[in-house]
Amino acid sequence: MTERIYLFFLTACFATGLTAQTVEGRVLSADRSPIIGAYIIHLNSEHHTHTNELGNFMLDGVAPGDSLQVTYLGYRAQKIEVPAADEFMEVELEESFFDLDAITVRPDLRSLNVATDIDSRLRPVNSAQDILRRVPGMIIGQHAGGGKAEQIFLRGFDIDHGTDVAISVEGMPVNMVSHAHGQGYADLHFLIPETIEKIDYGKGPYYADQGNFATAGYVDFSLKDKLDRSLLTAEVGSFNTLRAVGLFDLLNNERSSAYLATEYILTDGPFESSQHFNRLNLMGRYTAELPGGSKLSLLASHFESKWDASGQIPVRAVESGLIGRFGAIDDTEGGYTGRTNLAGEFLRVVNRSTFIKTNAYYSRYDFELFSNFTFFLEDPVNGDQIRQSEDREIFGFQSEVNHAFTTGGGEASLKGGIGLRYDNNDDVELSRTRNREELLERIQYGDIDESNLFAYAGADFEFGDLLINPAVRLDHFVFNYVDKLQPTYDRQEQRKTAVSPKLNFLYTLNDRTQLFLKTGVGFHANDTRVVLDQSAAEILPAAYGADLGGIFRPTGRLFLNAALWYLYLEQEFVYVGDAGIVEPSGETRRLGVDLSARYQLTDWLFADADLNYAFARSIGEPEGADYIPLAPDLTSSGGLNVLNSRWTGGVRYRYVANRPANEDNSIVAEGYFILDANVNYAIGPVSLGLVVENALDAEWNETQFATESRLFSETQPVEEIHFTPGAPFLLRGVVRYKF
Repeated sequence: MTERIYLFFLTACFATGLTAQTVEGRVLSADRSPIIGAYIIHLNSEHHTHTNELGNFMLDGVAPGDSLQVTYLGYRAQKIEVPAADEFMEVELEESFFDLDAITVRPDLRSLNVATDIDSRLRPVNSAQDILRRVPGMIIGQHAGGGKAEQIFLRGFDIDHGTDVAISVEGMPVNMVSHAHGQGYADLHFLIPETIEKIDYGKGPYYADQGNFATAGYVDFSLKDKLDRSLLTAEVGSFNTLRAVGLFDLLNNERSSAYLATEYILTDGPFESSQHFNRLNLMGRYTAELPGGSKLSLLASHFESKWDASGQIPVRAVESGLIGRFGAIDDTEGGYTGRTNLAGEFLRVVNRSTFIKTNAYYSRYDFELFSNFTFFLEDPVNGDQIRQSEDREIFGFQSEVNHAFTTGGGEASLKGGIGLRYDNNDDVELSRTRNREELLERIQYGDIDESNLFAYAGADFEFGDLLINPAVRLDHFVFNYVDKLQPTYDRQEQRKTAVSPKLNFLYTLNDRTQLFLKTGVGFHANDTRVVLDQSAAEILPAAYGADLGGIFRPTGRLFLNAALWYLYLEQEFVYVGDAGIVEPSGETRRLGVDLSARYQLTDWLFADADLNYAFARSIGEPEGADYIPLAPDLTSSGGLNVLNSRWTGGVRYRYVANRPANEDNSIVAEGYFILDANVNYAIGPVSLGLVVENALDAEWNETQFATESRLFSETQPVEEIHFTPGAPFLLRGVVRYKF
């Protein structure tokens, strides 16, 4: 009897071995867009996999007739039967009730992106500024009338306008190297919020396809390939605010699509001197699906903005009654900026396991900014107004190959890429001016050429539940500067190379729990004009980072992630665009904790919260004098969101604790707590909405700096907090029409 049972068992195993196969397929939405990260589980064995960025998947160890289940957030789960051998499966998912129980943990280095996937479905973007607030832990502030790029804070960094976070749109870089105002200047205002499809982000220097500026992290925005329907939006609000948006579906069939997007904004702002702010955005996109699953996308956009600004004001001027909180010392500040982009992407599918993605771009960028930070400190007669301007062209491309395969130990994939970015930046100027019109003195004036050639390679090796991701990146820079203030032509040059290795580990216990250890080296380049200072030898200072944490799903509708992180930056030299000088800053060390939660309380009520703590200090400085100015140590954001068939809306908060404004913490930048709210009601194709910003009418400072300045009536300079007041209670009505 025992021999018969044993023989039957061997026969069954042999039969299973003969019929077991690797099934391949693709998961699509109703409009045939690939669904990235869909979860496919073999119900017989609970063996599972996920779709890649083409929507493709491979799953081994299955047999014809076996059952698979496909799930993805926001879509109805679908059960399918494995077809006969070598038959390619195509699965189309239907949109359905939004249920966080459909989330699964992906064995992928970018698995934390599920947080932004959730947020994008629940939270409307109220303005271009709100776009970066979608990134967990990121805080922003505006301090120049809405036209200047926002000041960014992340992981204990005052990133200024982009020195330590790499920002891109469809692979096209937003950060400006060797910018007239500040290194890494990232003006995202050419992006229309309603066109965003997905936000890909990562914290730390752990990603081989991210190079310059990706030390604290990176953010990449993907835009819609096609529109479900055309859209008209009109917003009217406080302080003579008007916003009009139009998204127009021009072509939409099975193989190709095209649309046009427009945005126009007007506002005077809450300031006593009107901002006279206006911004125009135009964007068009064409996408074609080619035979074999390949795809071609073309993008063209134009953006321009003009504004006046009241500028930063000193605390003493408000406390003495010289001006009000929304007054100005010099209300002739302001500026103009414009950017035209042409970009294309060709995704070639070589076979079901290999594809090559190539993108190329061209940008023409103009910038002119008038500022006055010190009032009458340098020039007691004419004042200290400065003009910063540039005329830039950017050319670039990146080509990346991805290849997936199976090994004896499991699945594996290889990724490698090469690319080039070239900036031709002419007439980069820092000048002293009066009333914007009169040129008093040129402090810096020259032409910058900067090239960045790069290559990277990495691999994902899966050994059961463990994924190991080794990678390396190579960047070579050529910096050129011609100083037009010199009597004779003198072209100065430096060449530098950075090698950035990465090694990451992900252990996925199941579809609800993942642990990770990420390690890597990154860098941010300094301004080309450091070649003027021969002591500035280290112009590609390295950043060494590590993250230890996990993703947890204790219940079906609760998503948690936590990370303990560390980041060390080498000696660096920083070009201060406002003064035209090179300032050395020493080594720094930061460590902290990131906590995030997303919870579905009921079918229609959702809660989220992000809590971030950072301990940031300079190395080599005496204790008590080693604070990093404006580095936030405690920040938090979160809220409640309602989502049903007719009503949507929510209440959101953001919190920043007090933080040091100078090296010995003798000057403190005050923290704030701001509450915003919105509600929308849909009536067929029409949606009516109401947006409330600063619902508690808090008196807060949006940006703050410890600055030494002198007022016209003063005989001695004073160093204290200079701030831009945050907007008071603001109300906007919104009407949307889909057709």
